[in-house]
Amino acid sequence: MSGGVDSSLTAALLVELGHEVDGVTLRLWGGESDQGCCSVADVEDARRVADHLGLDHHVFNFGPDFDRQVVAPYIAAHAEGRTPNPCVECNRHLKFDRLLGRARALGFDAIATGHHARVVERPDGSRRIARGADGPKDQSYVLYMLDQAALAQVLLPVGALTKADVRERAAALGLRTAAKPDSQDVCFIQASSGRRGFLESRIELTPGRIVDAEGHTVGEVDAVELVTVGQRRGLGLRSRQEPSFVTAVDVAAATVTMGRKEELLDRDLTLTDLVWADRPASGPVLAQCSAHGEVRPGVLDGDVLAWDEPQLRVAPGQSVVLYDGDEVLGGAIVG
Repeated sequence: MSGGVDSSLTAALLVELGHEVDGVTLRLWGGESDQGCCSVADVEDARRVADHLGLDHHVFNFGPDFDRQVVAPYIAAHAEGRTPNPCVECNRHLKFDRLLGRARALGFDAIATGHHARVVERPDGSRRIARGADGPKDQSYVLYMLDQAALAQVLLPVGALTKADVRERAAALGLRTAAKPDSQDVCFIQASSGRRGFLESRIELTPGRIVDAEGHTVGEVDAVELVTVGQRRGLGLRSRQEPSFVTAVDVAAATVTMGRKEELLDRDLTLTDLVWADRPASGPVLAQCSAHGEVRPGVLDGDVLAWDEPQLRVAPGQSVVLYDGDEVLGGAIVG
């Protein structure tokens, strides 16, 4: 129970179904926060919803694990010029590993979350994550790391509902979070200081050159670590005659390379850290390269995804999730 409407209704739906339910809120980020789902107010909202539903409420402090497995890799990735996805890593290491392990140790049969996705059972008895009923709110992308052991003990009750349905049902039950805005930002990045403020207090940011495809200097950037492959704006290059995009970031050389959109197109993509829901896939797949990005067809051969049509380059460090229709086959990190 994060203190949001989705997890609040999840708890209520499980109670309605007759399950014995306890509410759990994770304390992850111990630093300053003015957004995300780690504030004192969010914990209080979760506690009060649990009380409204007659549930015991627990707060598990996973802060040290979060620092080690989410925050530290996030900082290290930026220092290398990569673009990490901390929400994916939080799900991988905390919500569906550390929490699931704690639940098993305490004798619970399953954990349930408010993610907009579904767990489907296939004819052979295996399970997969599938897209939620509300397309724009679908969160299957950030759950690609769940394997058979985890899927056997994960419930996603709101995945069959639209967001409007969730809010309507929460309001009808008198849940205090019914109209609470969604949390969509990284919990440890403050809105007031942003990514720059977070990183510059932890690593030394590197000023660098902006060069074109021929290596000619066309500008400067005050922090190479804050630049992302595919970025177009915010680099002070308004005088250029045609739109330019970041095609490469080299922190060691303190260089950002710009090019035309055509120079950002790739015919294939090399994947690392592949994980599968049940068994490795090969051949035709659908691939999604951001949380709400378009799905593109390609052919998977080992760790190389060959696009049917050239696609815009994906920033190193981002996740690529592979689908068969609406079902998640697995996913990987861009190398």
